[in-house]
Amino acid sequence: WTTLGQYGEWMFNLVRTSSEGKPQTGISFLLIDMKSPGVSVRPIKLLDGDCEVNDVFFDNVEVPAENLIGEENKGWTYAKHLLSHERTNIADVNRAKRELERLKRIARAEGVYDDLRFRDQIALLEVDIVALEMLVLRVLSAEKSGRNALDIAGLLKIKGSEIQQRYTELMMLAAGPYSLPYIHEAMDAGWQGDQAAAAGLQGFPGGDVANATLAPTYFNYRKTTIYGGSNEVQRNIVAQTVLG
Repeated sequence: WTTLGQYGEWMFNLVRTSSEGKPQTGISFLLIDMKSPGVSVRPIKLLDGDCEVNDVFFDNVEVPAENLIGEENKGWTYAKHLLSHERTNIADVNRAKRELERLKRIARAEGVYDDLRFRDQIALLEVDIVALEMLVLRVLSAEKSGRNALDIAGLLKIKGSEIQQRYTELMMLAAGPYSLPYIHEAMDAGWQGDQAAAAGLQGFPGGDVANATLAPTYFNYRKTTIYGGSNEVQRNIVAQTVLG
């Protein structure tokens, strides 16, 4: 599940180089040229129709010894730092705050903001985003003080990805039929709605071309709870390392 791997020229890989001691101590960090013999990439088409992620296969791939990063068998030590940063980035608080405001605008435009039950869902989402922001600040503080923030970062990944799915779902509910039809091209950079007529958006009375991205975004964000370490795995890590 290598994101945009079809465009990559190099990748890093965690490989087993020793079976002695704890499993984590026998992993090394290697850089691999994607043009190496035996490396093959198979794009995976997602629900939104895009090939954003890929299977990467290794068939007797040989890597020069000078491509080792750091010390042999210490790769997991390096990877833990990368994972804490990755999972902090996955939380993506800034995007969540921006999309929350967009959700409110859509709800007002479509007349559902006055529905108290729907507004309760928006309020619950906003509370969780504020809590997520505070947790991100805790992780950054721990990182600055030299403490291992990996365990807390797992919580960021869980909550951040779930929040992303929630606001895409609420936008779809708020826009109702105006979130359709599904226009794959709306996700392309620079798309300004020129294809709206061809896609049939103008056939929706009061339909907003800006809503054309809602359906593809909703489909795309089904993957967020899987990448970066699935949320099921993250919950196991939290249970073992944080809750004891």
